[in-house]
Amino acid sequence: MSRSSLRGQAATPDGTGTELPAGVRRLRAVHRAASELRRGTPVLLDGDAPLVLLPAETTTPQGLADFRGLAAEPPVLLLAPVRAAAVLHRPVEHGVAAVVVRLPEALLVPDSLRALADPTLDQTMPEPPEAAGPPPALAGAALALAKLARLLPAVVVAPARAGAAAELIARDLIGVAADDVLAYPADAATRLRQVASVSVPLDGAEDTRVVAFRAEASGIEHLAIVVGDPTAADAPLVRIHSECFTGDLLGSLRCDCGPQLRGAIRRMAEEGTGVLLYLAQEGRGIGLVNKLRAYALQDRGLDTLDANRALGWGADERNFLIAATMLETLGLTRIRLLTNNPDKLAALAACGVEIVGREAHTFAPNGVNDRYLATKARRFGHLLD
Repeated sequence: MSRSSLRGQAATPDGTGTELPAGVRRLRAVHRAASELRRGTPVLLDGDAPLVLLPAETTTPQGLADFRGLAAEPPVLLLAPVRAAAVLHRPVEHGVAAVVVRLPEALLVPDSLRALADPTLDQTMPEPPEAAGPPPALAGAALALAKLARLLPAVVVAPARAGAAAELIARDLIGVAADDVLAYPADAATRLRQVASVSVPLDGAEDTRVVAFRAEASGIEHLAIVVGDPTAADAPLVRIHSECFTGDLLGSLRCDCGPQLRGAIRRMAEEGTGVLLYLAQEGRGIGLVNKLRAYALQDRGLDTLDANRALGWGADERNFLIAATMLETLGLTRIRLLTNNPDKLAALAACGVEIVGREAHTFAPNGVNDRYLATKARRFGHLLD
């Protein structure tokens, strides 16, 4: 299947009879493909050697049947290297996009596939898995699409058979170009648009408005909490805050997110102005469910970094180009950044934001999050002194 035919499926009018711009069609195709994976439906990933893929986490008997109808060869499982090492019970090569695991028929059932993907589940297998050669060329894009769906990066794949394009259309399934998947994070960030702005007086910061941003062709939304008029300041205070349901809303003691959120707004109110960018990147970009899984692994002895890696994710999956785009839209190119994380400084600077100073933002351990804070300092390089 060609890239043009895949993209053509998404070349739909915008409701006014006008064909959508190519960039929006690409974003929409990726977003739709990610949604299909969440439903446990196979997707055709197009490139030099097209793959049929199905996420291990959400697969169903019907999904497996549809997958077999599109596949030219027996399926294998793609895993991130750290997860593969645990599944295979031996070291694997790091620096590769994925490790291929052979899937005998006994493992080609939903429960076994989920157990292979998820280290928090019972790992008893009817047959031990084995490594199965080098990964296919599109392995990186296959795992990236699963991550965009906020699923565990464990994907059942096989080469697409001849005639898969017609089969795809007949079954109302989705195809997407691998190049578009890999470009999605940057494309979605640069295509953010302001969609709403309204006054929302806060306790202790009454002169506050909330500005909502959304990427075209995507339902993902990010917020800017704007205190006062930051454009009137030479270098207003800015905080990049990734959403944290457990800390921000429930007051979890496992992290310091709630105090950081409320402390940042309080400090901006004291200065008279500032912007807090509230990004939809829960758990350093792995999503709420995966963050809860990481918590379960932490309860077994792993720290926050190793828990993320054990699930197949990177240490930090966030995209700070989103923050740079929001700041540009708000008219802010010169800021002081309220952070303890040097990676945020480097990421924003790389996106062209002028940072004239770093403002520390530390809170004392509470007796529960002591190890978490120590890990942030020791393994992530956060400046907590």
